[in-house]
Amino acid sequence: MSSVSSTARGTIKEKPVFNPNEDAAALRKAIEGSGTDEKIIIDILTQRSNAERQLICQAYEDSTGRTLRGDLEGDTSGDFKDILVALITPPAKFDCHEFKRAIQGAGTDESILIEIFASRSNNQIKAMSDAYLAETKRSLIDDLKSEVSGYFKETLVLLAKGKRDESTNVDATKAKQDAKILYEAGEKILGTDESKFIDILCNRSVSQLRQTLVEYKTLTGKTLQESIESEMSGNLKDILVAIVKCVRSVPAYLAECLYKSMKGPGTTESTLTRIIVSRSEIDLQDIKAEYKKMFGCSLQSALESETTGDFLKTLLKICGENV
Repeated sequence: MSSVSSTARGTIKEKPVFNPNEDAAALRKAIEGSGTDEKIIIDILTQRSNAERQLICQAYEDSTGRTLRGDLEGDTSGDFKDILVALITPPAKFDCHEFKRAIQGAGTDESILIEIFASRSNNQIKAMSDAYLAETKRSLIDDLKSEVSGYFKETLVLLAKGKRDESTNVDATKAKQDAKILYEAGEKILGTDESKFIDILCNRSVSQLRQTLVEYKTLTGKTLQESIESEMSGNLKDILVAIVKCVRSVPAYLAECLYKSMKGPGTTESTLTRIIVSRSEIDLQDIKAEYKKMFGCSLQSALESETTGDFLKTLLKICGENV
């Protein structure tokens, strides 16, 4: 299993014959007519790549003098409005807005921070930081530091620097050493040396960490995830476990996040929107396959039982055919 970063594993592809002016005119008609034609809006925005949607936004503004975002916000509401706005927002800017949502207001939404920083690549994190700086004139890392504390803060700040080693070479000796360091910092002693876990899990490459997970199991008879879960608690435990899950498979981790957002009473629609939109051109095919494998039903049927109306129709269109 690997985390794929090519659009080949996405569900949304570029449209073979694409005309932004035609799409903009169709959207204008769908929005300005008596009553809104939601079907046309959904069909256009879910069947174009994000780059194509940016051209549609430009063409729409050129022809109407208004922004497509403004018109969609004025014409739709609730979760449906939120997912349409997410679709027309450039990916880095969308991550930036989700980050802002996580730290704004009273209290911080740690689960959003964990999901974003554990699952994004260096390039995605850098692009989000640049978008944040452009929009707020502030440093994302500085604002992050003021929201969180302790070892959780140390971990997030390391991830937010976007400096993880990206080499695919694996040093087996080093993996054995790291496994031993982790064992000696946790299971072997009374108490835990958290900083050793943070250093190894936030800096080593994914390929290297995969080998370290194997060596750790061989050395201790337990998985590293089991050790983290028994040695740590709270947000630090949650983020280190998320990193380990993403090392094994980002799609499997995100499939689990989707499952959790729908499990139990109530559904966290913003999580469905964030994951399904942000992965639609990266690895949503793989997320769907993992979802089916892990939970025994298709992602689409889970969405059908948890959401309704135009929001559901939009999610299903982005997900594409059942696997």
